[in-house]
Amino acid sequence: MQTVVFVLLALMPLLVIAGGLSDLLTMRIPNLITGALVVAFFPAALAVGLPLGLVGLHGLVAFVALGVGMGLFALRVLGGGDAKLMAGVCLWLGPSASLEFVLWTAIVGGLFSVALIVARKNLAPLAAVAPGWVGNLLAEKGDIPYGVAIAIGALMALPASAIMTAG
Repeated sequence: MQTVVFVLLALMPLLVIAGGLSDLLTMRIPNLITGALVVAFFPAALAVGLPLGLVGLHGLVAFVALGVGMGLFALRVLGGGDAKLMAGVCLWLGPSASLEFVLWTAIVGGLFSVALIVARKNLAPLAAVAPGWVGNLLAEKGDIPYGVAIAIGALMALPASAIMTAG
């Protein structure tokens, strides 16, 4: 039984890492990753014995995160995949760790954005000879793959979540 719980709990970090890498390499976060993140939460919550009321609170936090993410998407601040990934992460983290997740994501995202701005200014000539994904990152007015920051923020906050401390 402990092996099953371990595998279920390992899905969240694996899926957010996959989402971050996908965003870094392709500037897209596939719905399959976010969907798997949402679907995997429920058996994981059941396996660790998360109370049904707390599962509901996790769902509420995810719903609020999706609403905020949709608003940021409408304002063109965040990509749609980023908004969905954040909601999926908040489902796993719930009320106990979602604020920590948002803070870590903001810190890492800010540092990553500054690093990209500096790299774009100083390494622009390399964009022509670098692999395609590096060229995309170095494009002067290119997008920022915020899924990287979301993944790191999720990993940093995961230990504080109720799903990791239950049982």
